[in-house]
Amino acid sequence: QSQRRGPRPDMAPEIAAAVGFVSSLLRTRGCVSEQQLQVFSGALREALAEHYKHHWFPEKPFKGSGYRCIRINHKMDPIISKAASQIGLSLPQLYQLLPSELTLWVDPYEVSYRIGEDGSICVLYEATATKPASSKAASSYGMLTCKNQLMLGRTSPSKNYIMTVSS
Repeated sequence: QSQRRGPRPDMAPEIAAAVGFVSSLLRTRGCVSEQQLQVFSGALREALAEHYKHHWFPEKPFKGSGYRCIRINHKMDPIISKAASQIGLSLPQLYQLLPSELTLWVDPYEVSYRIGEDGSICVLYEATATKPASSKAASSYGMLTCKNQLMLGRTSPSKNYIMTVSS
């Protein structure tokens, strides 16, 4: 009996968006077979679900955002490298296949990413929070998150973007 308690919605759509995005980055280089991608996707999905289990707060979507952030900054995110090891990809291979600068935010109701330190932030998945009218959590969207702080002083991010993967 693993029934969910309280207003804790499933994180599956957000995790699926993140896993699909990372898998698509690996797919674009053509070095990984579809079967390997399926194994990688399954391993990454399980690892993220386990990692986020006690750090998922739909009533406060930005709480724990730093913990859930997947980061490649000339240093491979350990969750990605662990999933990649399931299909025999080494760290040097991962560095060739993935951008050297990638930030992926996996938050309740939104998954977004940025390639490069100065790139635009692009939304991969967005859902509206279904909360009771009495909830004050909606005001937390006005908080300054690390993502919003990066946006200060900029015009709105470009909706038209070209995803490039550099090695």
